[in-house]
Amino acid sequence: MAVSFVLLLLFVFNGADGSHIVGGRDAPSHSRPYMASLQVGGQHICGGALVREDFVVTAAHCRVPGTYTVVVGADSLTANEPSKQEFGAARLIPHPQYDPVRVRNDIMLIQLNNRARLTEEVQLISLKADRVTARSRCLTAGWGTIDDNDTLPRRLQEVNVTILSTQACRRRWGQASITRAMICGRGARDFQGFCFGDSGGPLVCDGATAGVVSFSGRRCGDPRTPDVYTRISSFREWITTVINNS
Repeated sequence: MAVSFVLLLLFVFNGADGSHIVGGRDAPSHSRPYMASLQVGGQHICGGALVREDFVVTAAHCRVPGTYTVVVGADSLTANEPSKQEFGAARLIPHPQYDPVRVRNDIMLIQLNNRARLTEEVQLISLKADRVTARSRCLTAGWGTIDDNDTLPRRLQEVNVTILSTQACRRRWGQASITRAMICGRGARDFQGFCFGDSGGPLVCDGATAGVVSFSGRRCGDPRTPDVYTRISSFREWITTVINNS
């Protein structure tokens, strides 16, 4: 798993093959108003979800050197859209027990330097309180690059996800340490799911964020190594405590 995680970071910055939603589709315009784009130096590096007007939840491995810009209200990251709102990051708050080697507790909160104005294109998403069960149908989305030349998709991409049981995920990942604080999922067909540029984006089940894009295998969407998300319900108390104390 450590090797996969190192590759994850390399692909985010180098735009290597597979750094995108694979086998997905254009999301209907502004249909995912909770989506946030995390950018450093004008480059999209990770996704996130707006859970309060001044807080975004994302993955801890998305913490990199540089000055962050957080964009909400976007459909296309390149088009000049009046719905977009941009913010700086006042604080980056990774989980205190984040383990980058074993990729555990891979979750982070970003406190914005101002509060987002809620509009039709900018909305909050709730935190799923209960555990997502196997065979649940969910969705993930992102703006990861779509080829080796760092080409961004014209619009936000999304893909349907079916949840696997923890036991089934452990069997497929072999020696990798899949914990109960993780969720595994796969697309409807082989090589369909998230990939490296979509890190930090939300797994949405029943209209609430149930997971955070964490890691995948060497080949994105490969059914032999299902996509892995950080389970929101395992960290809901930590999230609400941090937000309420801010």
